[in-house]
Amino acid sequence: MKIGNRMAAIAALVPKSRCVADIGTDHAYLPTYLVTEGIAERAVAGDIHKGPYLSAIQTVKMLGLDEKISVRLGDGLAVLTPNEADVGIIAGMGGTTIAGILSARPEITNNFTLLVLQPMSTASYLRRWLVENEWEIVDEVLVTEDGIIYEIIVAQPGCSAKYQSLMYDIGPVLWAKRHPLLKEHLTLKADNIKSVLAQMQASSEAINSLKYREYQEKLAQLEDKIACL
Repeated sequence: MKIGNRMAAIAALVPKSRCVADIGTDHAYLPTYLVTEGIAERAVAGDIHKGPYLSAIQTVKMLGLDEKISVRLGDGLAVLTPNEADVGIIAGMGGTTIAGILSARPEITNNFTLLVLQPMSTASYLRRWLVENEWEIVDEVLVTEDGIIYEIIVAQPGCSAKYQSLMYDIGPVLWAKRHPLLKEHLTLKADNIKSVLAQMQASSEAINSLKYREYQEKLAQLEDKIACL
């Protein structure tokens, strides 16, 4: 089964598993790939929306995987029972949404042995949530698809180091291994901050605000890191 760069990168970070839970599964392409490739023995494909849920059912039936993949309609981790899945995958949502899903069902979250997360935004919030809730960030990857750079975060239960504030934006593992896409990724972040600062400069009140100074400081710190790459 052919999947895009983003999902292939996520799949490559999933170890051999008894059961994988893909939350927000959409068409269930990822869990069907993991099962057909022998990475996961079985999978749960969950989605809160009826349209994607029905699409997932169709995908699973078409591939004859009904006995190995359970497609479920429900909100986040509510589709699971404790200890049902050992690996949790949540991809294609904002970092705050992912953190909210993990927070809502601690009896499920705390039984995962690994989380593979792909936030579409606010990755810094998600990293901070993981560290503050006793998850150790063990790997991070950047991948491009259709001209967009995506961040993927892998975490396992454990006490993590408390990072400097900027590292939650950069990604501590991405920085440690100097990922080849990191310079481009950080340059885009810096450009976004420059754009925000330019908009704020239209208002004298905004220029004199604490938020403006915070953006200036973060931009300077990012530019220092970019210069080191």
